[in-house]
Amino acid sequence: MTVFVLLACLGGVLVGLSRQLNGRLSISTTPLIASFWNHAVGFAVLTCLGLFVGGLLPVGAAEAPWYVFLGGPIGVIFVAAGSWAIARIGAVNAALLIIGGQMVTGVAFDYLSAVPTSFWANAIGIVLIVGGMMVSRRRRKAGGSH
Repeated sequence: MTVFVLLACLGGVLVGLSRQLNGRLSISTTPLIASFWNHAVGFAVLTCLGLFVGGLLPVGAAEAPWYVFLGGPIGVIFVAAGSWAIARIGAVNAALLIIGGQMVTGVAFDYLSAVPTSFWANAIGIVLIVGGMMVSRRRRKAGGSH
């Protein structure tokens, strides 16, 4: 279990590093160019890894429904928007916005897919997320005004 926790932490660090690099690149170029290079490098690395390890084209990929391939275009939009946001609001605020958005969207998807959930637990969770973001934002404003 420890190995998986360490891999998750490493993944988080690499995602943070990637967002910082994309944000810096989007400042010196544009968010779309930053998104392009993010996806070009990712495609090259993952293709090499898939060829080396195997499983580049998993069995049954051709029979997958059309909507599973929407992840690519959505990822391009997400990376470009993240590069744009980091350059304007900073990495910490962008990360808070992304995490809060993922949590709220996850709750919305649960309701749309009729997953049995507790309304009150979800409502309290969303209020805590939004409240935490507001408190963090206030503290940053108060600390920056000295």
